[in-house]
Amino acid sequence: MKVSQQRIRQLLAIFLLTLPCTGCVRRRLLVRTNPPGALVSVDNQVIGTSPAASSFTYYGTRDFRVELDGYRTETIRRQLRPPWYELPPLDFIVETLWPFEIRDERIIDIELVPQELAPVDTILTRAESLRNQSRQGVAPVTNVGVAPPAGVPLQPPPAQLPPATPNFLPPGGVPLP
Repeated sequence: MKVSQQRIRQLLAIFLLTLPCTGCVRRRLLVRTNPPGALVSVDNQVIGTSPAASSFTYYGTRDFRVELDGYRTETIRRQLRPPWYELPPLDFIVETLWPFEIRDERIIDIELVPQELAPVDTILTRAESLRNQSRQGVAPVTNVGVAPPAGVPLQPPPAQLPPATPNFLPPGGVPLP
C-alpha cells in the first residue's frame, strides 16, 4: 500500500512540475507574391508588404487582397483547413497538455498579372464616339465599361420654372435674370 501512495505522489509531482511547461500551437500565415513588394491584406486587415507574415488563431475561409502599382489587384479566397491534431477532442490535448510547441505555417503564393492599359488610339476613338452620341441626343454611358443601348434618346429638359420670388431666396440672395 505504501508503494502505491508513493507512486501516486511521484506522478502527481511530475504532473504539477510539467504543467507550467505545457506547449502550444503557433499558427503563422505567410503571403508571398511574384513580384514581391505588394501590399497584402487578409480579411480587410493590412498585414504588410509581401512577403508578409501574420499569426492567426482560427481556421476557415480567408480573403486575401494584393495590390501593386502596375499590376492588377488580386482578390482571392482560400480555405485554411485545420490539421488533424486541431480536431476535437485532440485539440484540447495539443493546446493544453502536450509539453512541446507545435508550429503550423501556411504559405500562400500569389502570381501578379501586369495591368493592361488600352492603347491611346482606342481611348481617343471611344471618346470621339461618346461626343458624337452626346451631340445626337443618345444617352451617355452610365456604367463604366458598359455600352449604352443604341438609339436611346436623352430625356427632354424639365419645363422652365417660374422665377424665384424673394421669399424663397437665401439671406442676401439676388434673383437671377
